[in-house]
Amino acid sequence: MKDIYKFLILLGVFAAAYFIPFDNTSVQKAILESFYMLQDYAQKHVLLCLVPAFFIAGAISVFVSQASVMKYLGPAANKCLSYSVASVSGTVLAVCSCTVLPLFAGIYRMGAGVGPATSFLYSGPAINVLAIVLSAKVLGWKIGLARAIGAVLFAYVIGLLMAVTFRKEEAAKQAACMPMEEPKRKLWQDVVYMASMIGILVFANWGKPMEETGIWHTIYAAKWYVTGLFGILFGYVIIRWFEAKPIPTIITGVVVLALGLLFPKWPLLAFSAGIAGVVWVTKTSSDETKGWIDSTWMYALMIAPLLLGGVVVAGFLLGMPGTDNGIIPSRWISALVGGNGFLANFFASIVGAFMYFATLTEVPIVQGLLGSGMGQGPALSLLLAGPALSLPSMIVIRSILGTKKTIVFIVYVVLLSTIAGMLYGWIVE
Repeated sequence: MKDIYKFLILLGVFAAAYFIPFDNTSVQKAILESFYMLQDYAQKHVLLCLVPAFFIAGAISVFVSQASVMKYLGPAANKCLSYSVASVSGTVLAVCSCTVLPLFAGIYRMGAGVGPATSFLYSGPAINVLAIVLSAKVLGWKIGLARAIGAVLFAYVIGLLMAVTFRKEEAAKQAACMPMEEPKRKLWQDVVYMASMIGILVFANWGKPMEETGIWHTIYAAKWYVTGLFGILFGYVIIRWFEAKPIPTIITGVVVLALGLLFPKWPLLAFSAGIAGVVWVTKTSSDETKGWIDSTWMYALMIAPLLLGGVVVAGFLLGMPGTDNGIIPSRWISALVGGNGFLANFFASIVGAFMYFATLTEVPIVQGLLGSGMGQGPALSLLLAGPALSLPSMIVIRSILGTKKTIVFIVYVVLLSTIAGMLYGWIVE
């Protein structure tokens, strides 16, 4: 089967090289746009979002015991507990559809059931508190409230639907579970360790709010100080509980602090030094930490090429958000999402599912589409489907779940978003 896929990919590349009219101006713009989008993704998301996510995924695989994953998220886990844990994760993580992928891969490969795992996969980017608040302020409180209710409800419903759809496979997975060894550390120690890395991920990526006052701006102004505090906690934890060597860890902390103080306008210097320091510390410490960096590298090799390739394709087809340089003109999209009929909501869900949105960018895009005649229902459909999926993320999800589960997951997201948009449109109109 893998040989068939390789052949189809090779055939597709050959057909594209043979038939695409590269001398056409629109095609040239679309190709350039795809590389602009790749550059934008590399500048804004790889170092701050994707790399920390790879480290967290590697840590899940190595440090979090399989027994804990099976207990709270496995096929035999308490359904109320497992779906609640998976669904509430979005309020903590606030990541985009691409950043959540390594974390999803980590918990799924450790034995999490397909239901809780896909609940986590949807909720991570969809239940973003800042995005929901921004939606309410920019687009109106009604659509903000509808987005909040829909995102939380969808995380539960999609997970339950996936579990029911693949219940036979889940039963086989549960039967194949062997007794697990007792974990080396207590659960609360793993929680503190994971929280330190998630804190770094969340606050390093805290976006600038539209207003210059208020709690969100206060947090933004202090984001790097908070990130540093989580970094100190992380350093203490890996020395105290994970047998990391103190000297390399302390040297890394001093270098990061010095770069942060000397070059405050270029925080990526300090952040990059921190990443390099973590690699140094883990490679020169215990066998367990060496296994962590090896697992992190495995996830990077598995996910990054597919993800970046998907970004290029998405840029070629749809262009950068807010531009009209993709091969598919944005005016076509605007013309198809007016009103509140089934086709308008369905098309908005499809566009949202395939289009790539950086965190929070979906709000101004929907604002512009509303100004161009987009209906209220399709606007909600796009907001519910868009942040949770993208063409790049679909490619990676398929490599983790397989083709069948991925297609079913995408169908559930699109159909539920379409139904929610139609109901919302009928209510407000």
